[in-house]
Amino acid sequence: MEKIKAFFANKWVGFTFAALLYTLWFVVWTGNLWLLLGLPVIYDLYISRYFYRYVWSRNRRLCERSKTYKVIYEWVNAIVFATVVATLVHLFIFQMYVIPTSSMEKSLLVGDYLYVSKVTYGPQMPNTPLSMPFVHHTMPFSQTKKSYSEAIRWPYHRLKGLRPIRRNDVVVFNFPAGDTVLLENQAVTYYDVLRSYEESFGREEGRRRLNEEYTVVSRPVDKRENYIKRCVALPGDSLAVRDGWVYVNGMPQDSIPGIQYTYLVQTSEPLTQYAIDNLGVTEFSGNGSSYYMALTAEAAEKVRALKNVISIRRYVYSPNDDVFPQWGDARWSQDNYGPIWIPKRGATVELTAENLPLYRRIIEAYEGHTLEVGDDGAIRIDGAPATSYTFAMDYYWMMGDNRHNSADSRFWGFVPEDHIVGKASFVWLSLDANKHFPANIRWNRMFKKVR
Repeated sequence: MEKIKAFFANKWVGFTFAALLYTLWFVVWTGNLWLLLGLPVIYDLYISRYFYRYVWSRNRRLCERSKTYKVIYEWVNAIVFATVVATLVHLFIFQMYVIPTSSMEKSLLVGDYLYVSKVTYGPQMPNTPLSMPFVHHTMPFSQTKKSYSEAIRWPYHRLKGLRPIRRNDVVVFNFPAGDTVLLENQAVTYYDVLRSYEESFGREEGRRRLNEEYTVVSRPVDKRENYIKRCVALPGDSLAVRDGWVYVNGMPQDSIPGIQYTYLVQTSEPLTQYAIDNLGVTEFSGNGSSYYMALTAEAAEKVRALKNVISIRRYVYSPNDDVFPQWGDARWSQDNYGPIWIPKRGATVELTAENLPLYRRIIEAYEGHTLEVGDDGAIRIDGAPATSYTFAMDYYWMMGDNRHNSADSRFWGFVPEDHIVGKASFVWLSLDANKHFPANIRWNRMFKKVR
């Protein structure tokens, strides 16, 4: 035992282990050779100790002389250490996420706190490394002050993960349409408001009025809002929605118990609040003889069995221009959508006037090219004539399990690979905002795996 202790106490052994761990984690995994400059620091820490002799020893003497200095130093040292460790864990291992809306009910509930694994798909290096720790995009107690600096911008780079995204994974990602934001009204999507202004006042006048009435800002990918949805289609898949049911490559989506739709319920007499609560219904409107209710298939059968229910049928949206790519005429709807092909890195598509609305945002916003369509219908990318386009990234199709109350890919399109944050792994805490402590804790959801 003494020999083992002596072995690990040897400074060269300590240096070897520390250097190996540092190289594997910070150099090999990140693929950044510049980080090899950290090895001399580790060498000095274990072997040469120049920094300690000429700098740190002075700090030790000050601690011995002054109790006040020692207390301040210990607090600062603890805060810096905790911040560095927490930042590394948040960047490379996992982050916490709380469900803010009902778009994933009943699979995930509002108030569910999730462990989101970044290791599963591989952590993404930040686009804006200069930012305030533990703050997303806006400083605390402010609606407009940025919490990051764009003085340094890193290109997209994802480290190797345990596995790729699979169909029906529940994924946290940066909101693709969140690249442009109205600071005074961040709950709405900029592009939806812009379309409304352009329809009311014309293209140029609508854009001018919008810029006058709101503060319009842009955000880098890693500082856009986090969304959580289910990945229903992968790069290269063909997707269609028929009467609300999802089909991928011609096959129906695997059964997911938590999926719910809006149903129209006709009754002979009003439903009591007790009956609604007993059914587990959290979203409904109407009273008396007609209700709109968000229900799973199981809950719909329970409602159908009630004595005062005359009829129940699932609501189906008619074609409208709210869904992506907002053609300008009513072709698709939330319940009857596509077919649409999900772009894959390296794949090439022929560009036509018909399919350009589907891929234009990819070409311009996500992959950074300029695109123009001439009066003769000719397409030019970066100033050169183009009849086809080869995609530089993989893309995904995300949908909420609450199919009639989810802002997802049906409304704003594809999710690029550089927007992927991580996989929702399990619920570590769940709180019901409508109840008081301790009744607000949903004990049955604690450490429940996300499926």
